[in-house]
Amino acid sequence: MAEAGVAHAAYPLAEPGLWVERVGARVFAAGRPALFLDRDGTINVDTGYPDDPEKMVLLEDIVPAIAAANRRGLPVVIVTNQSGIARGYYGWAEFAAVNGRVLDLLRARDAFVDMVLACAYHDVGDGPLAIADHPMRKPNPGMLVEAAKRLGIDLARSIIVGDKPADMEAGRRAGLPLGFLVDGAASDQPGFTVMPLGGRADREALLAAVEAL
Repeated sequence: MAEAGVAHAAYPLAEPGLWVERVGARVFAAGRPALFLDRDGTINVDTGYPDDPEKMVLLEDIVPAIAAANRRGLPVVIVTNQSGIARGYYGWAEFAAVNGRVLDLLRARDAFVDMVLACAYHDVGDGPLAIADHPMRKPNPGMLVEAAKRLGIDLARSIIVGDKPADMEAGRRAGLPLGFLVDGAASDQPGFTVMPLGGRADREALLAAVEAL
């Protein structure tokens, strides 16, 4: 395994603990809203600290929402915390293999991601990745803001889907109006609404929200 904090020319590291990968070549007009997604537990089954691409299994319910965003010409962006790298459980090479597998599984279902951002910073770690409350680590909004800068995204009209309150908080802090929380409960905060994502009616609500962007 490669050392967690060591950058490698083969990987799209904007800094030692931040992966920023542009996927595909789709071009978006400035000011488009986006569909932001957490990865583990939202797009694929959460295996804990994912380091084996062969263990990746899609959560089928999210695929229609990604495909709908694709049809509408909206950027689809993964924003994922990866503290396992800071903890030394795996390195960027393992992350690359796992993430590539997830993207391949989506492509096989005609669902496509346009950008992947991953934050490896965590206070429990060694070297340059041992940073507490890094601005790129959710619940901070840094990854969403970085994606918006690079793709010209209108955050004020975008949606985030995740399986943890930190995902919703990152969306709120980034200025998004709406989030969907996997197996969560509905809630309202000033300027930000959380919708549950569990049963069929919830999935239909997410699909309708994406199609309305």
